[in-house]
Amino acid sequence: MIVPLAGRVVAAVIGGLLVLTAAYSVTGTLIVSRSVSSRLTRSVDKVVVGAYRLAIKWYVHDSGSSLFTLGFAVPAGAAPAVIVFLAAATGLVIVTLQIAYLPTLYAAFNRRETEVALLNARAGVPSWGPELLARTHYALGLDLSTLDTMPDLYAQWERWAADVAESHSTYLPLVRFRSPGALSSWVTALLAVLDSAAMFLALSPKAAPEIPARLCLRGGFQCFTRIARAMGIDVPDEPDPGAGISLTYDEFLDAIDRMREVDFPIERDPADAWPDFVGWRVNYEQAAYGVAAAVDAVPALWSGPRHHRTPPIPPIRPGRGRPPT
Repeated sequence: MIVPLAGRVVAAVIGGLLVLTAAYSVTGTLIVSRSVSSRLTRSVDKVVVGAYRLAIKWYVHDSGSSLFTLGFAVPAGAAPAVIVFLAAATGLVIVTLQIAYLPTLYAAFNRRETEVALLNARAGVPSWGPELLARTHYALGLDLSTLDTMPDLYAQWERWAADVAESHSTYLPLVRFRSPGALSSWVTALLAVLDSAAMFLALSPKAAPEIPARLCLRGGFQCFTRIARAMGIDVPDEPDPGAGISLTYDEFLDAIDRMREVDFPIERDPADAWPDFVGWRVNYEQAAYGVAAAVDAVPALWSGPRHHRTPPIPPIRPGRGRPPT
């Protein structure tokens, strides 16, 4: 069948636009050292996630993989042959860039997961903010509070949040790299640290390390916001404190009961502390819930709903081990 000249022109224009779009996406994703908005990347991400969820829905337990070769049939004429050669070379460049960037991606992944693994002993798995405060004060039952270590912890997680915000918004696939532990997640770990800082400032403002906690909160909600926007999740520039949060006051009281089990030094009445806690959490809750739902993070307490209605999992407390007698 002979395609009319007009049809070939339209096909050539569409093909050229697709090539330019792919080139822009590859350049922004693998070369430019900052987050570059790409509709193609977001569209591919949605298609892959949709296909994965469809496979899960039909209980498929085995998956196959495909490798697309760079073979082609050379068309007649010099100009088409040049175009085909350029297309093949572009494919080789893309594969080379992807292989070259694997060490960069895994280095960022390892930096992220080191702090997440360290947090498990202090905040349980899945991590939970009130558990972090309770266990830090309890200090494995040694009758010696270690709340004085919280400033260093908040400083470490402020730096961690800055690193993750930069790496994960630039290389978006890192967002979906899951933790080695089944109940661990970088999303719920950061959320637990932020909730602990918000609760500490709201309940015990005199004892709380105000500056490190505030800086950690600032870095944490900037991290969630940057990553959420890179994923195409709509989050407000300035959250409205009057809009409130999804977390309920009863859940807040349950957390305080957990902290009172270990005689955590609470300075304020919960009713007085609740508005301040809401004022802190409103800055990061929506973005954190959006990212947690998008990546299907482990359903930890206070981490929002998931696509599958799985009940929240309370933190499993690590054993004390066998201290010397």
